[in-house]
Amino acid sequence: TDVEICLLGGNCKSPVERFWSGSSTMYILQKATHNEESDSMEESKPEEALSCSFSPKESPGPAALSVGRAKQLVSLYAMVQNPNMTHLGISDPVVLPPLWIRCDGSDPEHTCWIGAEPLRAGKKTTGINIYMVSCEGPTADKTCFANLEELKMEHKRRHHSSAVTTKGFAQYELIQVAAIEDTIVESGSNIYVDITWNIVDKILETPPLISAATLNIALEPGDPRSPVHQVYRELQLLLALAEGLKTGVTEWPEPLESESAVELVQEFLTDLKKKLDGDCGSGSKDETEKIKCDTAAVDSYIKSIFSERGDLDFAEQLWCKMRSRCVSSYQELIDCFTRVIKSLEHGEIQPWIHQGSSSFLRRLIQQSYHGKMEVVPLSGITPVQMLFEIGLDKMKKDYISFFIGKSRSSLLFQDYFISTSVDLQEQVHRVQKLHHMLEIMVNCRVLLQFRHENLFPLTQICMKYYKENPLNEKHVFQLPIRPALVKKFYQNEHPELWKVEISSGHGAKEVKTMWQVSTNPPVEHVASNNSGLFSDSTVNGSTEERLYFVTMTKCSQVHFT
Repeated sequence: TDVEICLLGGNCKSPVERFWSGSSTMYILQKATHNEESDSMEESKPEEALSCSFSPKESPGPAALSVGRAKQLVSLYAMVQNPNMTHLGISDPVVLPPLWIRCDGSDPEHTCWIGAEPLRAGKKTTGINIYMVSCEGPTADKTCFANLEELKMEHKRRHHSSAVTTKGFAQYELIQVAAIEDTIVESGSNIYVDITWNIVDKILETPPLISAATLNIALEPGDPRSPVHQVYRELQLLLALAEGLKTGVTEWPEPLESESAVELVQEFLTDLKKKLDGDCGSGSKDETEKIKCDTAAVDSYIKSIFSERGDLDFAEQLWCKMRSRCVSSYQELIDCFTRVIKSLEHGEIQPWIHQGSSSFLRRLIQQSYHGKMEVVPLSGITPVQMLFEIGLDKMKKDYISFFIGKSRSSLLFQDYFISTSVDLQEQVHRVQKLHHMLEIMVNCRVLLQFRHENLFPLTQICMKYYKENPLNEKHVFQLPIRPALVKKFYQNEHPELWKVEISSGHGAKEVKTMWQVSTNPPVEHVASNNSGLFSDSTVNGSTEERLYFVTMTKCSQVHFT
């Protein structure tokens, strides 16, 4: 009754993944807390309970058992796995999943986990691997770090082995998108690289260039410093319109400029009328340039990546006008379309449009060529749908222009992302996927200076994922790379995590010792407020040293036969 037991499956994040890479299915044991909480509430006075209800508290998280209790539970687990324990009366023993127990670190070694993993031969259990994980820190004093040769000698003595192999792992944070003016904000956006290599020469060594590396990219759209934040804002208007079509209530954004969208649209229509009358003033070229889609940031370096399209038709230019001043009300939207329709009816403008679109406004424009236009009731959701349709068409073409024209992914670009055979809500959902991919490609190009040969496989990975999965802006995309590609970003930096794995034996007799340092607590039930920060103190004359948690994992084997 003092223990909670959880069975984690393959889809769950393993709490011991940093120091054990075995089966994805496991038992997690920890101290039961619900009985204590209920008892304390029963014993508390009414006024105390009332006071607590108004004092929000963070979840205490998982609770740990004493090391002695954990060892007792591991003994029981090993006993029921041992085929020699015939007195237990287990006629058909079952091989259980591995067991991991949270420990409170109350022993001299500060043990935080104890694990047990059955050793198998076919369907039989022949023994148990016992893991002891200890953790200390955080500390900035590197003089207390282990010596690699001493670790290797200790491993040889413990396991009676004459030869050992070493394997290194390091994780570096390349771009931390969450830092704004020295303030850390909650964000899942980050780019980091995992590097593994064989033959480690010393503790905290920089990985050699012959290592294997994987780039991990997690970028959540919406960061105002993103090179394509302007495109994100445009997408937000499209999403607001889509939501309005679905619910009947549209959340209009706050206007960014003093000039209204109606005034801007009228100027646009007047300019088109002058062109039709043959009066092309000197300002037309400048205005045409101004009308061009501004879906990239002002910076010229970004424009070279996601450059402005020069083939915007009338409907797309109209969207840019109404979006750039952010149509701020339903009535303003009606006023804008009323002026457009009147200009079409009176033949004041004869705009050109792209072929292949079935939007309502484009249909009206085609009818205006023949002097016969259907009556348009600008009421209900009709104006919202008209604006949504032209915005959806335009943004699709923008993304096509990037992925086919700029990233040269024409062989990859699938009709899935621009299909019109699904309903409008699904279409805009797929446009969101395209935007997430755009954020990833542009940020890797700008921040990491990736070239086409690096972006091309990343585009493949993103498109394959999004053809098979719903939108997930927290997903971590992984790209195998050569360390040299990003070495300049990490070669002079402190690793977020560095570990060495010392192993001997083969197959079922393989045993490992792992030593690691990390800037974040390696276990959930270790309390610390110092994770990932710099030390204020001076250690050996060096300031601004990273605070590290030091973790050691030792393995021992118990054979039943």
